Amino acid sequence: MLLTGNLKSLLPQALRRIIRCNRLSISNTSGMAEGYKQANVVILHKSLADDFEKFCHANKGPLPLLYRSKPGDWKCPSLSSDSDIRTDCLQYRLYEYGVCTGSLKSLKEYAEQLKDMVTFYLGCSFSFEKALQNAGIPVRNVEQKCNVSMYKTAVPCYSISTFCCNLVVTMRPIPANKLEATVLATSELEESHGAPVHMGNPGLLGIQDLSKPDYGDPVHLHPGDIPVFWACGVTGVEAIISCRSPLAFTHFPGCMFVTDLKNDDITVRSSREVPQVHCISQNPLHYSIVSAEAAQKIKTLESLIGIDPGDRGIIHLHRQDELLKSCLSISHARSVLITTGFPTHFTYEPPEENDGPPGAFAIAAMLQALEKDVAIVTDQRAMNLNRKIMEEAVQLGILKIPIPLLSYQKESTDSALMFLCENGNCGRPRFDHLIAIERAGMAADGNYYNARKVNIKHLVDPIDELFLAAKTIPGVTTTGVGDGGNELGMGKVKDAVKKYIKNGDVIACDVEADFTIVAGVSNWGGYAIACALYILSTCEIHDRFLRKAVGFPQFSKKMVWLSALPSVTKEEKFLKTLLQHGVRSGKTASLEMEVDGLPFYNTHSLMIEKLLQEAQQ
Repeated sequence: MLLTGNLKSLLPQALRRIIRCNRLSISNTSGMAEGYKQANVVILHKSLADDFEKFCHANKGPLPLLYRSKPGDWKCPSLSSDSDIRTDCLQYRLYEYGVCTGSLKSLKEYAEQLKDMVTFYLGCSFSFEKALQNAGIPVRNVEQKCNVSMYKTAVPCYSISTFCCNLVVTMRPIPANKLEATVLATSELEESHGAPVHMGNPGLLGIQDLSKPDYGDPVHLHPGDIPVFWACGVTGVEAIISCRSPLAFTHFPGCMFVTDLKNDDITVRSSREVPQVHCISQNPLHYSIVSAEAAQKIKTLESLIGIDPGDRGIIHLHRQDELLKSCLSISHARSVLITTGFPTHFTYEPPEENDGPPGAFAIAAMLQALEKDVAIVTDQRAMNLNRKIMEEAVQLGILKIPIPLLSYQKESTDSALMFLCENGNCGRPRFDHLIAIERAGMAADGNYYNARKVNIKHLVDPIDELFLAAKTIPGVTTTGVGDGGNELGMGKVKDAVKKYIKNGDVIACDVEADFTIVAGVSNWGGYAIACALYILSTCEIHDRFLRKAVGFPQFSKKMVWLSALPSVTKEEKFLKTLLQHGVRSGKTASLEMEVDGLPFYNTHSLMIEKLLQEAQQ
């Protein structure tokens, strides 16, 4: 007689006995033996076992190793009593030279071959479904009585020997207001894959169609649900395919081995390690994760730079958590474009001020240390000046190597798209994030104004168009850093600029950035971004999310990141270099002091020291 009743309350031992006798007419083990751990299974020749174990350790997210058997041993005493891996999965798959050649109900007919084979038991996300339900989070695949959806991604695992494959993930639809609770409920269950590795648009993982999973069943989203993805043990199946072993077995995806181990109650080690979820993009929808401790540090940075040394009213422009969200977005970017340059001394040559370039180069230095592609776009008339400044920045040790220096001119209606994307194709952007720091921004009338309402349009190339075009390119986000409201990207706070900033009704920038960082001095905003990126890079929770729980933590590069941070010494030398090239201060005399004959912002050194202290403590 086949059993189809409620199997949630069965003890694992009883459930395995029923499975062993082929008395179940169900297709997967999701929701069975609630509260007990389930396991993915990989069985391969003993000659491959050591390398596969290394592969598991190198990719702990998808392949948390629960137990490795000895050759020919079909029991796993540390996981279960009275078990037999040859019979205790609902269904198995047979692989020959990397090709699935059949499905089996039992492996007993391969008893002779199994004598030279090793079984790996790997954690499974079915194990945390009860924890989600206990936290009041719906589990749609259980509700819909189907297998979970599993997808191959474009994310490469860390390869070991012949084991070379991409990550496989499971997807569970989660209500948007339950995302943080979901991360909290699963983050401590590392043997069941832990926290999600992606939340939002599946295309960012290389998944084209959620209705067509590579394994399992389609799971339907309810209105308001967000697709949330976890690393999946079926990655082990892909690894078996990649190594092309003459003979291997795995569980049939969704038909897990049920262990006697109970899921431990979730206990978060400390409040500062609690993961937080932040939306960093709406098109495509994308969320990121960071620890509460790292988030608080970045919020402190934002507070530090928000002081108004000139009492110009910028406190009214402040938008909370913009620095955090901007830097989370930049952290996920592969390629970043930076622009700066605000002509203030328009009766001089060059007309540039020295607020902007130091902050821009501080950001660029950290991006280089993080091994991201970075370029600078500036006015055509200032190309030679910036080229000389960049050469000296390398000599001073601020930059490791020179970075591409670009200019932009409008030649046609699609010039901005052609500049930002390969052949103007929005599906192939050259940059993931654009940053403007102390860059003259276009006002509502199409002109560019300094703080005194002087029109400087004749000195400014139309780089604003790149920010406007970026809004039409999915996956490209923007940040504007400013200290007066007339800078590129400040359109997000233009109403406050018009109300609280002198001459704001005329000078307010009309071009918005996705994230607006307001600082007492724009350079401070650049230094804060560099420090915030360092904080994120040293956050274990964020690091895991960035690398999708495959490979190893990147903390071995911490000293490289540390050396890329801005410092008082580096910034003093850089400002002196600017002065030598005729670049002057654009702020009022009340904000200046003399440092070796160089106009240097009052409290500037102290600000850098405070930012560094917060980043490193």
